[in-house]
Amino acid sequence: MNAGFLQHLLDAIIHFDFTSLNGISLVQVIFWLVAGIISFYFSIGNARVWTSISVGFFLIFLSQAYTLNPWTMYNKMVAIHYIIGTVAIFLISHGFLEYYVFCRTLEITGSKKAVYITTAVIIILSAVFLMFNPKPSFNSLRNLRMIENSVWVFLSIFVIDLIRKIYFAIKDSTIANGFVAFAVVFFFILLWKGSELYLQIYQWDKDWLDIIEFTGEETDIKLYPVRVEIAQVIYKMSGLLSGLSVGGTFAYLYRLLK
Repeated sequence: MNAGFLQHLLDAIIHFDFTSLNGISLVQVIFWLVAGIISFYFSIGNARVWTSISVGFFLIFLSQAYTLNPWTMYNKMVAIHYIIGTVAIFLISHGFLEYYVFCRTLEITGSKKAVYITTAVIIILSAVFLMFNPKPSFNSLRNLRMIENSVWVFLSIFVIDLIRKIYFAIKDSTIANGFVAFAVVFFFILLWKGSELYLQIYQWDKDWLDIIEFTGEETDIKLYPVRVEIAQVIYKMSGLLSGLSVGGTFAYLYRLLK
């Protein structure tokens, strides 16, 4: 693969329309689909201690799949995807915390079935809650997405620190390098969610721009074109790389554990 091809590929990714179903969103969903399948398969074929982590990464695919959902015109369905994304990072964080305790004590409780059932129940109850409440407005959906991104940013930092501790606790193990790979994954995720949160905080995100078309409010986005472009490029690239790196990391771990 020559340098010219890589440069053309990079230029194509950077100049994708990140709001288009046929652009960056579709590619990102495909990457997370592959990563989700690999991670879920990993959870079935390995020890209970990996279950929360693996299922959490699978849920990221479900949270991103709203771009392919034929019912996304329904606000409640969009809200469910955002809730699933928030559940995903809580589950992943719990999984890494559980693994840290395990590597220090060699004790683990619970069963795989309990993780699957608990996760399903939480999502179902969230869906029921939305079903019996008023339809969320576009502002409410944007707020929900900001909450999801905020939780991801802060818990990603927490998980990176946990991964650091796990690595030093098992650095002589054959799978220690797998946790280095997870640190890279969460670095990309932190950039991905953090860049979108940055755009949301300053009201430069697409959701806000769509809302003000109807409300008539103003935006200062044209005053900061360089900052907005940098944040959008980071969002595009890190979103793709996070999905790609997750799939690669689980495939690498599967090889190490076998």
